[in-house]
Amino acid sequence: MELKNFGSVLNFAAELEASDGAFYQCAAQNPSCQSYKDLFEWLSKEHKQNEQRILRVRRENVTEMILEPIKDFTRIPFILESTGAERMGLEEVLERARKLEMRSEHYYREAAGKLKTLPEVSGELKRIGKKHAVHEEKLRDLSTK
Repeated sequence: MELKNFGSVLNFAAELEASDGAFYQCAAQNPSCQSYKDLFEWLSKEHKQNEQRILRVRRENVTEMILEPIKDFTRIPFILESTGAERMGLEEVLERARKLEMRSEHYYREAAGKLKTLPEVSGELKRIGKKHAVHEEKLRDLSTK
């Protein structure tokens, strides 16, 4: 499905944040992940905050929804399964979490580029993307221990 306007780009970002936050909440409840329960709860809260930031940006810039269409931007490269954390082992959860964070960072970088005519929005997307890069680095460090 194409992301062809401001609203669809931000709506998809909010969907990603919500589904990834749910993944981390499930991981926090998974008995095999108890050693990282606090981390997964923190990541779940981070994603909820990001979702709220995205929705706020969309509300504050609602008049921008009528801008010229966005071209060559689709959901497909950013679709990644974010369910099943309750059935995974710790290493599998950590690996999936890293992939989710890398995907999100990539999405926000691409979306910021597509919305560069809106510097305030683009900047916010870049900031959220950088947060995902930090999350991925933290998860990568855990996987190498």
